[in-house]
Amino acid sequence: MVHWHLSSEGMKEHFQLKETIVTIIADEQSHIEAAKEAIGLHRAQLERYILSDPFFKITLDPHTRTPDAPDIVKRLVNAGNAMGIGPMGAVAGTVAALAVEAMIDAGALYAIVDNGGDVAIINDRPVVIGIYAGESPIKDFAFTLEPGDSITGVCTSAGTVGPSISFGIADAAVVFSDDVSLADSAATALGNAVGAGRESVEDAFDVVKDVPGIKGAVVIQGEYMGMWGDVPQITRADVRYECITKA
Repeated sequence: MVHWHLSSEGMKEHFQLKETIVTIIADEQSHIEAAKEAIGLHRAQLERYILSDPFFKITLDPHTRTPDAPDIVKRLVNAGNAMGIGPMGAVAGTVAALAVEAMIDAGALYAIVDNGGDVAIINDRPVVIGIYAGESPIKDFAFTLEPGDSITGVCTSAGTVGPSISFGIADAAVVFSDDVSLADSAATALGNAVGAGRESVEDAFDVVKDVPGIKGAVVIQGEYMGMWGDVPQITRADVRYECITKA
């Protein structure tokens, strides 16, 4: 289950490769094809690396890598270590970022990859991203991402929605960063820190406040919603469950 409903222009394609299930949005089919090719390439590199280090895939703690590790592995290790969690906690966001980078190399100025709620985006027009927070009464709102000339990561984790491993009970823990891998790891760590009640929501932000590169964060837990840092403008939106990317 994913938490995002994207309101946007352009071509949209749902794509699945093994465990990776993404929605790709772009202006041209060639940009979508570039994303799909990149997903296959980097997944294959990661799978080969895991054959040499099976613990890499299952550890929930910071990990090391070999000097000759591929780019995807380096990003996963750096992001996981920055947040004190395992490297695979950033895999969805990292794959999304690598796909968007390939789209940019193919000429895209507008490219979105939503990988199970971890979104990498570069946009030359406003994009509205609505949040789905399960059974929380906080519903039907969205973030408006203004146009920018660099990739932004908008990543989410939850303990009550979806298949991701979480040790907290957040209905949604969202992190914004220009480093998509970091945003993914930070969302996982933030979600892990969320317990029940207002005070727990407030205290959870302590895990991201002092991490360089994190721009802002949002937590929803039941009837409570907290925000920290630089969060995009919030607007009302019709967040339709059937439109979100999910297995």
